[in-house]
Amino acid sequence: MRGAVMYGPGDVRVEEREEPRIVEPTDAIIRVSAACVCGSDLWPYRGIGIEGMQWPAPMGHEYAGIVEEVGGDVTTVQPGQFVVGSFWATDNTCEICRAGYQSACVNRVPMGALGAQADRLRVPLADGTLIATADTPAGDLVSSLLSASDVLGTGWFGAVAAEAGPGKTVAVVGDGAVGLLAVLAAKQLGAERIIAMSRHESRQRLAREFGATDVVEARGDEGVAAIKEHTGGLGAHSVVEAVGTQESMNQAIQAARPGGHVGFVGVAHGVSVDGMDLFWSLAHLHGGPAPVRRFLPELIDLIWNRKIEPGKVFDVELPLDHAGDGYRAMDQREAIKVLLRP
Repeated sequence: MRGAVMYGPGDVRVEEREEPRIVEPTDAIIRVSAACVCGSDLWPYRGIGIEGMQWPAPMGHEYAGIVEEVGGDVTTVQPGQFVVGSFWATDNTCEICRAGYQSACVNRVPMGALGAQADRLRVPLADGTLIATADTPAGDLVSSLLSASDVLGTGWFGAVAAEAGPGKTVAVVGDGAVGLLAVLAAKQLGAERIIAMSRHESRQRLAREFGATDVVEARGDEGVAAIKEHTGGLGAHSVVEAVGTQESMNQAIQAARPGGHVGFVGVAHGVSVDGMDLFWSLAHLHGGPAPVRRFLPELIDLIWNRKIEPGKVFDVELPLDHAGDGYRAMDQREAIKVLLRP
């Protein structure tokens, strides 16, 4: 089968990989209907955080597709069903999973290590990882269902962690796919005012379509000042950090009002938090790798009933064979998010 493989920074190739097979009785094999390039895939593509990586590395952790085969212990999905799964395979039964933090499941398996940018994919712990749709989805729903595998679930967790809700002003730091879908999530959660921080006109338009009431183009100290100007000098009740840099984290904490909540979901590289700054901020910080599986049933239902259309973050679609072009487009910010069709 074909699969995208990264040989080193800036070097993504599509080549023949070994066909996946059932290894454990809890496994499922799916034929991938759609996969995509994630913003977090760009870190190794840019040579950041690659210490310890083994090359060549299979790529991709977001997926939706048709079940082809299941192990003998799998009971919740069956061949022929269309399924969506999280970027962590999880049992969904351990104590941590039951508390709603499946991304820290004691038996978790990183799907990125298996490589979802491929024709087929082995999904471990299928009963706790995959959610089947009611039927085979219409073609125009596939991209939105795919987004639930990571970016929608991650943006949603960011908004939940930031305590977005009725009567709240929510600021979103970052205008990539996760940040834009955090805007959508904040709107769905009932936020009164949503401030998107973006310098790019096309992303500003999508943010407004998803529910942003205001746009702030400034960054850093100027961005913080702009948020406070929009909030009577107090800062936002809720701030979602969706980038993962030192500047974005500082901006998020400083933009929150005393007693406010910061939901951080950007994959952090080189980020530290000053203890004294945090002490005096009186801000609540909560985040990390999103427990997407917690939200998947609700998100799939919203998509299936056409109440949200998160698939609009995919502004470029390419055949799997052109995965390398997708990485280049996102690296050069020529695309918000690239969908790959095997």
